[in-house]
Amino acid sequence: MRMLRTGIFVLLLSGICFAQDAAFKIEDLSWISGCWQSENKERKSSVTEYWTKMEGQSIFGVSRTIRGGKLADYEYLRIVQDEKGIFYIAKPKANPTETAFKLVKLAGTEAIFENPAHDFPQRIIYKLDGTTMAARVEGTNNGKAMGFDFKMSKIKCE
Repeated sequence: MRMLRTGIFVLLLSGICFAQDAAFKIEDLSWISGCWQSENKERKSSVTEYWTKMEGQSIFGVSRTIRGGKLADYEYLRIVQDEKGIFYIAKPKANPTETAFKLVKLAGTEAIFENPAHDFPQRIIYKLDGTTMAARVEGTNNGKAMGFDFKMSKIKCE
């Protein structure tokens, strides 16, 4: 009887976890829309992200890095929702294919996307605080834990 109750409890908990995952709505990520920029005066570089408004169960973005007045890097981005969940999909300049990260946590204006099978990063985090957006990529690279932070300010979209 005790094992039966434990089994039922575990099933109920797993159902709650799946229900929370299914409760994510792409509309709840609308705060990411807009234009954001991070500047590093020492490196003479800037990172700018442009995110469209949510429409058609998708938010499109592009990221560009300028270093020394020249294009150093870029990345095509999108957040999409389908029957399997919400995914952050990235296509950096250096990669021939896209990589999808599943939304695993959404609390107010903080979103965590994960892909444990990816080489690096395995986790992408966005958090809005007023007119500042913090973006973080983290995970392990060659067995070593590492991460990078980008603090971006809202800028006028041009």
